[in-house]
Amino acid sequence: MKKIIFFVSCVLVLFTVLFAAAGDTQQEQAARIVGKIDELYRSSTSRAVFEMEIITPQWQRTLKIQAWSSGMKKTFMRIMEPKKERGMATLRLGNEMWNYLPNTNKVIKIPPSLMMGSWMGSDFTNDDLVKEFTFIDDYTFEMTAVDQPESGLLYVKCVPKPDVPVVWGYVILAVRAGDYMPVWEKYYNEKGELVREMQFKEIRRFGTREIPAVMELIPTTKQGHKTIVRYVEAEFDIPLNREIFSLRNLQANM
Repeated sequence: MKKIIFFVSCVLVLFTVLFAAAGDTQQEQAARIVGKIDELYRSSTSRAVFEMEIITPQWQRTLKIQAWSSGMKKTFMRIMEPKKERGMATLRLGNEMWNYLPNTNKVIKIPPSLMMGSWMGSDFTNDDLVKEFTFIDDYTFEMTAVDQPESGLLYVKCVPKPDVPVVWGYVILAVRAGDYMPVWEKYYNEKGELVREMQFKEIRRFGTREIPAVMELIPTTKQGHKTIVRYVEAEFDIPLNREIFSLRNLQANM
């Protein structure tokens, strides 16, 4: 009888260890996925030129933007075209963000309450563009299942931490199983209703890195609205002048 009890105890311990190991592996996989997505367009440093096409039922326009980043905490962007918006700039340092409006020669600090507001009338928020909040630091995440899974894709559910001021109830990420390249991101409100979807397309190599060169953001709450970002140039892990990420640079002449 003692041998049977001992054997059962060993089996239970073994199953506990195996299940714990499986859980750790899935959590580590989820962390690798969200880490890659956070750094996909940034790396230690980056410089990029991209076009942003904003489409609404009433009008559409295209902005050409140059952007620099250093790690996850510094971002600088300046609009190059069209002429009307040329020189407008955005700077993010840590948890602080400023916009520069050349027509009035004013620098405006963006409060945290407006980080989820629209950037330049697009469907992207201020946070989307400067990434104040990251999946790895500001969300809890786990591997998950979806109703209609696609072959070759993995899914991660990300839930904002209680003290993070974002409007999403949760976000589902879909990535390719082989290299964790993002395929789409779906954003849900606190009621579990789909609010918007980001689609990643046209994977291209820029230097030593492959990234989706096109991102389409489609809000489900605004019919006929869509914003498309197309990368024209991108460099990663390059030397950058520290003065790029300064308030003085916001008002620099182009």
